Parts: sequence; C-alpha cells; structure tokens
Amino acid sequence: MDDDLITEARPIAFPQVFGYLRRVTGGLPRHAALVDCLTEYCERHELALCGVFTERDSTVIIRSPAFVGLLDALELPDTYGAVLPALSHLGPKNLGTERRRQITTAGARLIVVRRLTPTSEATSSLGASHSFRPPGDA
Repeated sequence: MDDDLITEARPIAFPQVFGYLRRVTGGLPRHAALVDCLTEYCERHELALCGVFTERDSTVIIRSPAFVGLLDALELPDTYGAVLPALSHLGPKNLGTERRRQITTAGARLIVVRRLTPTSEATSSLGASHSFRPPGDA
C-alpha cells in the first residue's frame, strides 16, 4: 500500500467510501465520536463518507453481518474504499488480516485514519496517515 496523497494529486472528485467500526465500547457517545472522526477525516481529504457499518457483537467471525454489509457496499459502482479509525477495528490479528485481504480482493482501497506507527511524510495535521492505493496503481 502506498502512502501518497488521496485526491490532492489525483483527478478524482469526492471518491465514495464506507466506514467500518468494530466493538464500540463506551456507548453512544463513543460511537458518535468515532463517526465524527471518520467524517472529519473524509471532509479533510475530499472523500464522500456514504455510510458507516458498525459491528457490536463480540463474536469473532470473519463474515459478521456488519462486515458483509461493508463488503456489499464496496461492490457498488464508483465506490473507492473503506475507511477505519484504526486497523484494530478489523478485529484481532488473524481476523483482521483476513478481513483486510477480503477488502483489497474486492478492489477497494483500505484507508486507515490512525496507524500504530505513522510515517512522518504521510502524517496530516490530525496525525492521520493513509493506507491505500490510488485508482490505477498496482
């Protein structure tokens, strides 16, 4: 995955993305804060956040209803990718790795607002970094 600019250097107008949140603790205020984080990130990077899928079940299965909903949305025409607050929202290591594979196999970009080890050149003023491939890049 590249750490390039999303739209600043690309001829793309507001690419459509879908958010994904997993096991949100802290109730409605925490969920609202995470959705606000995704919304602000998308606004700053000229992305159209079309919806957010939230998995609240603690069951560890790859194809949970919320994740299947995300995969279905990623198959829609003109969908650019999925945006997450952090990779941990995909689940524990093995589950997260498989979910990441399924997202990229669908041809979607995976955009992570906050990585565990951000690179200095990809860090925005929010401390966010990008994990994605621009359209057309291999």
